[in-house]
This record gives sequence, C-alpha cells and structure tokens, in this order.
Amino acid sequence: MYSTDWFSKWSVYSPDKVALKDASTGETRTYAELNKEGEALALYLHRNHGLKKGDRIAVVSDFGMPYFILFAAAQKLGFVLVPLNQRLAPREIEYLLNNSEPILLVYEDKYASLANHANQSLGILSLTNEDIHRFSLTQIDGDLPGGPDMDDPIFILYTSGTTGFPKGALYTHKMMMWNSLNTALRLHITAFDHTLMVMPPFHTGGWNVLTTPFLHFGASVTLLPKFEADRVLELLEQEGTTLFMAVPTMVKMLADSPVFNHVTLEKLRYFIVGGEALPIPMIEKWASKNVMIRQGYGLTEVGTNVTSLPAEDAIRKRGSIGFPNFYIESKLVKEDGSEAGPNELGEFWLRGPVVTPGYWKNPEATKKSIVDGWFKTGDLLRKDEEGYLYVVDRIKNMFISGGENVYPAEIEKYLVTHPNVVEVAVVGVPDEKWGEVGKAVLVVNAEMTVEEVKAFCVKGLAKFKVPKHFVFTDKLPQTDSGKIDKKGLAEA
Repeated sequence: MYSTDWFSKWSVYSPDKVALKDASTGETRTYAELNKEGEALALYLHRNHGLKKGDRIAVVSDFGMPYFILFAAAQKLGFVLVPLNQRLAPREIEYLLNNSEPILLVYEDKYASLANHANQSLGILSLTNEDIHRFSLTQIDGDLPGGPDMDDPIFILYTSGTTGFPKGALYTHKMMMWNSLNTALRLHITAFDHTLMVMPPFHTGGWNVLTTPFLHFGASVTLLPKFEADRVLELLEQEGTTLFMAVPTMVKMLADSPVFNHVTLEKLRYFIVGGEALPIPMIEKWASKNVMIRQGYGLTEVGTNVTSLPAEDAIRKRGSIGFPNFYIESKLVKEDGSEAGPNELGEFWLRGPVVTPGYWKNPEATKKSIVDGWFKTGDLLRKDEEGYLYVVDRIKNMFISGGENVYPAEIEKYLVTHPNVVEVAVVGVPDEKWGEVGKAVLVVNAEMTVEEVKAFCVKGLAKFKVPKHFVFTDKLPQTDSGKIDKKGLAEA
C-alpha cells in the first residue's frame, strides 16, 4: 500500500520548505503547515459535518491556500474534490451539482452570487474559503479514520462539454501518483524545482500537468489566479521558475510583451506547451533566451501527461507530440481494428495505471471509451518512421464532403503557412449538394479577400478539402478550458 498522504511525508523530510505561495497576497505555506492544517480540516469536517471517505466536495474558487488545504484533507481522509468552472452560468453549475451530488459546496467570496444562485434549489451545505481557513486552524483531539485507497478518486474533473452534457472523469489517487512519476521522469523534476501556475483549477492542467507532480516531489509552486503577460514574465524572473506550463496563446502573448526584452529567465529550463504546434519563429524566439519548448499531449481521462517531445527535437520534429511517457502503453488503431503502420492514420488508444476507471454515474460513456483497459482517445494520429507521433485531428471534428473524409486540422495547418494568416479554425457545416463542406474562420494581420484565401487553398489542397465558406474575425472564440470553440463556430 502506497501512501496517498504526500504532505505527511514532506512535513518530516522538509518541514520548513515553502510548498505554496500566493502571488496575489504574498501568503505562503510550508509543507509542515499544509500537513497540519489539512489534518485539522479533515478532522473538523468529519466530526462536525459527518464527511467521510468518498463524499464529494464541490468548489467554486480560484486557486488559493484554502483549495490546497482541502486537497491535503482529501489526501488524508478520502474526500473527493469536484472543481467547478466559475465561468459557467448558475444553470450549468446547478447541473454539475445535481450530477456530482456533493455533501459540501465551498466557494470564494467573489463567486458567492453564482454559488448561492446555483445552490438555491438544492440546499447543499455551503462554506466559504474563509470558513475553510478558520476550521483548518481548529484544534481537535483524536485520530482520523482510515484514509483512501489508491483506486479511490480524489477528483471528479468535468470535461468541457462541447458536445452534449459534461462528463465527470474520475481521477484516482493511483492516477495522480503515476502521472507525477511519468512527468518527473520526462521533465527531470526534483525538490529544487519551482513552477508558476496560471491555469485554472477546473482544468486538469491546473492540477496535474505540474502542480501535483511538484507537490509529490517536494518542489514549490507559486499561484497566480489571473494570466497577465507582463506580470507572468516578472514573476518567472523573480521566483526563479524552472518549469512553466502554458498554452500556445499564452506563449505568444508573453513573447509579444515589452517585458520580454527585460528579463533573462536564467533558471527557466522548459516551457511545457500543449495544443497546436508552435510556429518555428516562436520556438526560435524563446530559444534566444535559452528557454526550450517541450510540446506534448494530454487529456483529462489519462494522467494528464501522456506524451512529451524532447526539447532538442522542437524544430526538427515540429508538430510532433513526441513519444508516450514512461508508464503508458499506446497503439494506433485503424477503422478495421488493425494497428496502423508508419504514416497510417489510427485512433490513439492508451493503457496503463494513469487511465481513468470511468465517468461518474455514466456507465454508457465508460463502456464506449474503455475497451479491455484501453482508453480510446477519439484522436487520429500518425507515427513517422522514427516513431514520433503526430496528431492529425479529432475523430469528431472530421466531416464527410461528397463521400470524402475531410480533417479540419490538415486544412488549418496549411492555411497558417500563409504569411497573413495568424489563426484559423475549420469546421464542417451542412451543404445541400455535398452533405457537408468546410467553413474557415480566420484571424489575419493584413487585409485579405475571400478570393485570395480561396486561391491559396486551391494551390495546396485537394479540391474537396477547400472550404466553401470563409469568414474573417478579430478573435477565435474559446471554450472555458482555452480550446477553440468549434461547436460555436459551426453554429454561428
């Protein structure tokens, strides 16, 4: 039996080491303080409100000390945290509360109206972040009952719900441990590392790309609830950050900031970047500061750190997500069930101790996604002759035009090679003649006409792949998890 209680270990090994710092307030917690406060909170909630292993605690809050005291309590007693997206409407929050059936709802004061509105018909016990802080300082004698097992969940993480209702992926203590080991092995994490976390807590990236691996390895984390490029660059310098996670949009905003030219970032080894491939000039711009870009791939239901591209391959293998991490099996499966060969398309299937046991209260979705322990990601990939993996597209993004399979990502990758195209998203829309055709929504840096874009497409794409509709916009809409909202584009 492995311990699920990391803070009790680090409170012995490095009691005075600062584990967490809130950049907004300057507040800090050592490993010993987090351990003590987490234990006090777990005892208080158990004795005074009857919470026990397996009970859900829904949270509407930015990252801050109360959230991590709750996390420490969950490691000790087996509560299940349900991070909720504070950008949702009350109706959407109410759906998630109904689905997860929490015993307790914890909220930050600035989200009181949202939380109370969503909870008004449910009557779930509610506490504020200030309550959590106060109860964590309460002295209660006695021992905690038995803690969680490795297969017990510590999170229910809801997917973004771009199609249908959100699904709650169960994220277990075992997944969290093996994900942190995979991450540390590939990124060389030690107790001497530091990261700045700007991702939100309702996203698996905020918890599991770097935060939980760092806490597992006794490293330190600075929390910044809101991304502001100038402030992030200043903090990366001041805090001596060694690894930093960002999405491609953030990487560009940081490089465009006037502060970029005034920081050295001497201690920063890597940017961990997921999502679409970065342009080579952007990779080279960060390389000029000796900051290497490590691109990868992850998803809520598997770890979340699934693959990683070595930094030295960032340009030679641009667009690749690298190789699967240490304790993950993978294969590419074609439509007929056989495995794909080099440069053949196949759905990415994953197996290992980082795979979710399933979706909360959704056996149908679980059965559809997991086959004999293999998680079917829904992503189409290819593998080159050297074994490097490349994401081609989401299966659900594919559309059929005149009987031909069309993959929007292929069109997007071609269009961004035009010097005037900054960003682009392609979706399939209904068409009377062809069934479906492409609609391209573009952000450009100079005036362009539809005819110019269409001519460029004809020059480099098969005729059936050329979008029929072109729309120019100032900004592509995003979901709350930072992904392009393709469902919204298709409906617009």
